[in-house]
Amino acid sequence: MSASPTPRFTPATIALLLIPPLMWAGNAVVGRLMQGVVPPVTLNFLRWVLALVMLLPLAGWVLRPGSGLWPHWRRFALLGLLGVGMYNSLQYMALKTSTPLNVTLVASSIPVWMLIMGRVFYGVPISRRAALGAFMSLCGVAVVIARGNLGGLLSVQLVPGDLLVLLAALAWAWYSWLLARPPANEPSAIKADWAAFLLAQVVFGLIWSGAFTAGEWFTLPARPAGVSAIQWGWPLVAGLVFVAVGPSLLAYRSWGAAVARVGPATAAIFSNLTPLFAALLSATLLREPPQAYHLAGFVLIVGGILVSSRR
Repeated sequence: MSASPTPRFTPATIALLLIPPLMWAGNAVVGRLMQGVVPPVTLNFLRWVLALVMLLPLAGWVLRPGSGLWPHWRRFALLGLLGVGMYNSLQYMALKTSTPLNVTLVASSIPVWMLIMGRVFYGVPISRRAALGAFMSLCGVAVVIARGNLGGLLSVQLVPGDLLVLLAALAWAWYSWLLARPPANEPSAIKADWAAFLLAQVVFGLIWSGAFTAGEWFTLPARPAGVSAIQWGWPLVAGLVFVAVGPSLLAYRSWGAAVARVGPATAAIFSNLTPLFAALLSATLLREPPQAYHLAGFVLIVGGILVSSRR
């Protein structure tokens, strides 16, 4: 196995490393701003519809019969379910009752869930250092969920958003393992082209997301005649354009390029800046300043991930 690339922190590389966590933090803030403007699952569906439109000119060939996608449709359907249909839908739903900072802090525990899932389902051993790091990160998640009141953790009243974002983290951990363990016969042309690989997932993900959106509209409360559940206007258009371009395409492309330059371990450290950016954006745009327990949770989660990833 070849060694990880030696990090060379040129200005371009640093920009590639900073763009994804900034976009992911912005995604959480915009998701919070869109509450009451568009139902959360519908927001996710519209987001990926726009992303699909932008991906088609870049990688439309992947949908042709001979591209290699269709013999592997089950794998891409599962990736689309977890990465497109579930993860962001659950996050947007969580933002109805939780804050962007809470959501990004709990979601930053994904490497810990990956560690546990790898041991349970893939037989990957967990070292003592990794176990210590996992325990620290889970303590950080507990601090955030308990709002700093660890003494009353057993009787804490969880908001639905806390549980939804935990479910989203588990979905993304499984998605990440599917990416890390691809089948030997996965089409190389699709795997080597970031736009084609993403489009292959989005096509199936939109089927899942469309089904979830239909279920959401079926359960929406009745509204007075002439009152729509979607408040069409420039705020919605601007929010949709941002989440379709920034977190969906720009972050995905920047992340892939950054990992190629500095390796996944170094890139993962920068991804932990997402809660910090979320705190700054929330304080600026939503007037939701961070609390002391947010800082404690951030230190524990990031510290645990750093401890687990050190060799």
